[in-house]
Amino acid sequence: MTTRRTILAATAGLLAAPAVQAQGEWPNRTVRVIVPWPPGGSTDVLVRIYCELLQGALGQTFVVENRAGAGGNIGIDATAKAAPDGYTMGIASVGHLVINRFLYARLPYDPTRDLMPVGVAWDLPNVAVVSSQHNPSRTLADFVAWAKAKRGGFTYGSPGVGTTGHLSGGLFAGRIGAEGTHVPFRGAAQIIPAMLSGDLDFALDNLASYVPVITEGRMRALAVTSAERWPTLPDLPTMAEAGVPNFVVSSWQGFVFPTGTPPAVIQRVNGALRSIVAEQSLKDRFLRVGALAVWSSPEEMVARAASEAAMWQEAVRISGARVE
Repeated sequence: MTTRRTILAATAGLLAAPAVQAQGEWPNRTVRVIVPWPPGGSTDVLVRIYCELLQGALGQTFVVENRAGAGGNIGIDATAKAAPDGYTMGIASVGHLVINRFLYARLPYDPTRDLMPVGVAWDLPNVAVVSSQHNPSRTLADFVAWAKAKRGGFTYGSPGVGTTGHLSGGLFAGRIGAEGTHVPFRGAAQIIPAMLSGDLDFALDNLASYVPVITEGRMRALAVTSAERWPTLPDLPTMAEAGVPNFVVSSWQGFVFPTGTPPAVIQRVNGALRSIVAEQSLKDRFLRVGALAVWSSPEEMVARAASEAAMWQEAVRISGARVE
């Protein structure tokens, strides 16, 4: 579990003088940004928006390199092992920074030792959804009653073992005292058809993936896992408002560099991100796809990871998930 000691160590690593210095005025050539997921997904799309704006702010090209596989660990490991010269940056999720050390028997990287935080870039809350055609529930309380009454319990889908969709679904089943059976898929593109056909009962998955089918009325949103109501869905209650307290879940992500990257580089990127996020046009672009553009300091990113460790450790324990 992340402790105060590891937070202080990570912060000290950020401030320490690196062994490798960026040559010349940074950036003076293309910066590679490793995305640990395939092209076309929500993370890939959002990173490409940031890269476009970072290019304008810093005067150099920021090019995305997709390195998918092993729950994102391949891409994060590639980021951690890159030369710490400021020309390789990565995007890391709460899974990479917190969840995976409870889920995997071994990791090829240590998030507190091998990565230097830049700052949180966005929040992606999860949304509780059912099929409008195949489930009678109109509120989360309706679904809880329906799930408890259903013989054999309910099924819930996720984008894979150990994802926030999997772990939050299992945590939800435990909180409401119902039997939930996890059905892993390769992504929302497979979960949604299974729900619309009636083969799957429920999902508690990233809001960004479900906005279109919710808007079309083919799925009914019951609650959102953000701390406050979602701006583009003002009538949708939070989990707490819907009767499940202490259930704030977000698939937040932030930018990272390999340890040893010059602090001046990290400070410059962080400052550029702060200016970018202040633009209402960016916030609007993110909200349209179900994400909230945010900014934090590197230290706040480390502290956030530490504050969520106990919750995710509990969720992994309840799920029984383990990856060797």
